[in-house]
Amino acid sequence: MPEMLTDLKALLLEREDFDAGTVQQLRNALAQGGKQYRTLRDVADGMQKKIETSSGAAAKRWHLKLGVTHFFLGHLGEGIENLKQAEGALANFYLGRALAERQDFEDALKAFERAEKAGYTASQVQLQRAGVYRQSGHIGQARALLTKLENLGSHSAEYHFQLASCFLSEGERGQAIRHLERAVELDPAHTGALFQLAHANDLAGNDDEAIGLYERCVKHPPVHVGLLMNLGILYEDNDKYDKAADCYRKILSADSQHEAARLFLKDAQASLTMYYSPEDEHALSRFSQVLEIPVTDFELSVRSRNCLKKMNIKSLGDLTRVSEQQLLSSKNFGETSLEEIKEMMVTKGLRLGQALEDSGAERAYRAQQPMSEEEQAVLNKPVSDLNLSVRARKCMNRLGLNTLGDLIQRTADDLLESKNFGVTSLTEVREKLAQYGLTLRGD
Repeated sequence: MPEMLTDLKALLLEREDFDAGTVQQLRNALAQGGKQYRTLRDVADGMQKKIETSSGAAAKRWHLKLGVTHFFLGHLGEGIENLKQAEGALANFYLGRALAERQDFEDALKAFERAEKAGYTASQVQLQRAGVYRQSGHIGQARALLTKLENLGSHSAEYHFQLASCFLSEGERGQAIRHLERAVELDPAHTGALFQLAHANDLAGNDDEAIGLYERCVKHPPVHVGLLMNLGILYEDNDKYDKAADCYRKILSADSQHEAARLFLKDAQASLTMYYSPEDEHALSRFSQVLEIPVTDFELSVRSRNCLKKMNIKSLGDLTRVSEQQLLSSKNFGETSLEEIKEMMVTKGLRLGQALEDSGAERAYRAQQPMSEEEQAVLNKPVSDLNLSVRARKCMNRLGLNTLGDLIQRTADDLLESKNFGVTSLTEVREKLAQYGLTLRGD
């Protein structure tokens, strides 16, 4: 028998009281999914009309209800505006949380102080205050505060979440994971802990676990844009384009100017209508594997090997992007070496300059000059030093690009052919490479 949905209109519009218990009922109602979010937006419109016809204490109560409602809908600006016009412990507690989300840390601390003075549970306020200290870079102050609250470790999910967050800030991922898992044991609906565990699995490549945790997180508001972006990308990686598109639509409903979500939505929608041929995919995969064979796998003469090394040609794919004339223009590379290379290519069903012909473009292959130690050190840097977004980072992993030197051997077209890698990711990669004075091949 399907679960009966909580009547949000009765809970928020028809009942006069509004306390921490009501807030928990609101969270539980949203976790039921279905039309609850849409219903809550309609209820918010009703509360706005109540405010317009109320005054004094009644108006403050409606501002409190509407402020908390906007907080859970993810509309922080509207939430803060209404909570500032309310009063009392609950209003200041959620005002502090909303301000902290907006990284207005000084005002958040002031709001939490007012909440505690007005009677909000002191330990809960202290935990939120520890979070503000941590987010603003004062890990020592956060740690000191959590040390005073150690007695909460037996029953408080928020305590373990804040402690885990400190460990993450300090790079102690193993310790952090243990406390996050404990937080979820104590409160299976703890949004922050679920998100961090999902993100850890996402980074580790455990897609199924990450998706499951992100999906649980979505059911327990407030839902953050970063969560929806990460989940959307994971859905795309697993060919669930309809679900990915839904994530991006939710982001745009909260922020219509979110350019990345707009572009990702366009990509996901396009993927829904793409024709897929398993036979073509298999053939393309085999062809790609051949192109990635390193030239060092072949028994070439010393002269040929040295010339290819000087030109930074590492694979058969690189040779398909260079013409005979360009090879001959290299110092000490003659007809004998050319014939040797051509014979090697024929054994794999390839030919020199093939990619140039296939693309119909005359891309000049720039022979690399001898590099200094400093230049070589830059090219040997790991791609992880670029601090790329999840989507771009996964593309690097799929293509086996481990160093900046590997990356700059690829063209923009090479990257765009990778699954779920679009113009936004390409722009990001170009900007990151430019910081090191590097460009993609062909740029």
